Amino acid sequence: MAVWLLFAVLSCVLLLPDPAFGITRHYTLDIKMHNVTRLCHTKSLVSVNGQFPGPKLIAREGDQLLIKVVNHVPNNISIHWHGIRQLRSGWADGPAYITQCPIQTGQSYVYNYTIVGQRGTLFYHAHISWLRATVYGPIIILPKRGVPYPFPKPHKEVPMIFGEDDDDWEWFNADPEAIIRQATQTGGGPNVSDAYTINGLPGPLYNCSAKDTFRLKVKPGKTYLLRLINAALNDELFFSIANHTVTVVEADAIYVKPFETDTILIAPGQTTNLLLKTKPSYPSASFFMTARPYATGQGTFDNSTVAGILEYEQPKHARRTSIKNLQLFTPVIPALNDTNFAAKFSNKLRSLNSKRFPANVPLKVDRKFFFTVGLGTTPCNHKNNQTCQGPTNTTMFAASISNISFTMPTKALLQSHYSGKSQGVYSPNFPWNPIVPFNYTGTPPNNTMVSTGTNVMVLRYNTSVELVMQDTSILGAESHPLHLHGFNFFVVGQGSGNFDPNKDPKNFNLVDPIERNTVGVPSGGWAAIRFLADNPGVWFMHCHLEVHTSWGLRMAWLVLDGDKPDQKLLPSPADLPKC
Repeated sequence: MAVWLLFAVLSCVLLLPDPAFGITRHYTLDIKMHNVTRLCHTKSLVSVNGQFPGPKLIAREGDQLLIKVVNHVPNNISIHWHGIRQLRSGWADGPAYITQCPIQTGQSYVYNYTIVGQRGTLFYHAHISWLRATVYGPIIILPKRGVPYPFPKPHKEVPMIFGEDDDDWEWFNADPEAIIRQATQTGGGPNVSDAYTINGLPGPLYNCSAKDTFRLKVKPGKTYLLRLINAALNDELFFSIANHTVTVVEADAIYVKPFETDTILIAPGQTTNLLLKTKPSYPSASFFMTARPYATGQGTFDNSTVAGILEYEQPKHARRTSIKNLQLFTPVIPALNDTNFAAKFSNKLRSLNSKRFPANVPLKVDRKFFFTVGLGTTPCNHKNNQTCQGPTNTTMFAASISNISFTMPTKALLQSHYSGKSQGVYSPNFPWNPIVPFNYTGTPPNNTMVSTGTNVMVLRYNTSVELVMQDTSILGAESHPLHLHGFNFFVVGQGSGNFDPNKDPKNFNLVDPIERNTVGVPSGGWAAIRFLADNPGVWFMHCHLEVHTSWGLRMAWLVLDGDKPDQKLLPSPADLPKC
């Protein structure tokens, strides 16, 4: 009897989930039209599960995710899981015509990937046309069971996702691909948004929006973890809470050395986790939480402010005071073009670099690349008797990496490569350095024309890479948030002016540089990153300002399979969409 009982207990223990391994989580995301009322107007927009923003996806480090995306709208769709490493699962990365053909109307695709060595805040969004204007939502990756945060456990965790509202949502949703095609043909800048949002709500500083305000209700003397995500299309944002400081503890799902600040800067594609320690007693006041743009370019932008409200829970036995009668404090936010604050804030971000969470910076570099990033021009298409809306009436706006404006293919690059049918789809000869060097941040050259092509950079498996990205002054210097799919990278250096290959590397931080997936290349400056090409596949790299991506500021890296079985891309799924 005792032996049988012992056997039964051991069997139950063996059946329990092993905390060292994850579980499989199933999600279904239905892409459908959804009526939403904002800014005095009711519009039909593309949404996820009838929600705007989309539902929160929760997983733990080590979990496998099987996410079925079903397309119920007239537009083609694909979903990118922004910041997920996708180790050997490039088929699930999501950018249309890079790793997959889009999911067509009435079709579905199961994104299958495992979260390896990551924990923190990321997000998902559409990765075709400009549909990510409304198709996005948070991804919350918890540590493995039994593994604590490297900071005090919060009382509550709150996702806060920044987006953009447009009073004319049909501009995005009637036929976004046709509209973007028309915009790129005329060569002008896009319409700017009418409002920013926090969790889909514009807040009381916009017309008709007092009731559409995000309110964070807190208790005195508690610590809250704010999971900030910038899902805006085209704007870097300052964020601050009146009369409160916050502690930055994570960026792009990487723990950082904690530091206090009253304002943060977050670029499109970036995430930042903050600890908010509330006041020890009820303050008899409420506090605006506001965000507004950091803008360095010469184009038009939405110069408005989104506000949520931090509200304290009133003491149970105190006389109740109407929220409307409480004093409402407003934070002071840096100037729109405060590049000095941007540089100082970026320099404060350092990897935690602890024994459990080391910063494995590549110290030996196999390949060094120098890319320029910036704007340029292309000629008008006079065959259509069109009037250009670019810098002149004979040119259109363009954007490029190393003066190559990327032409989106009509077949998926990853599929083309692994099927051996890449001829005519892409060219494997992206230049290591600019073909024509010039004074990148000085007086721009007379010829601002860019070349076009579908060029990729080919890397052998496990190549250690150092890449310097240099902003240019062509059509005005501007900050560019560059996002690399499939990898995290270490930002080993940043600076203003032209990169000096003889002097600047001496100041690289190779001990605890910030590790992330999206870096802001400073306006009129440069950023240097290092990463190990240990993930076979085709990986998109692009500016996360959607207008610049549309204009061609994008390219791809092709990382070849390694020799060992665990160094090769897994076979393509049976339900992979076809072009």
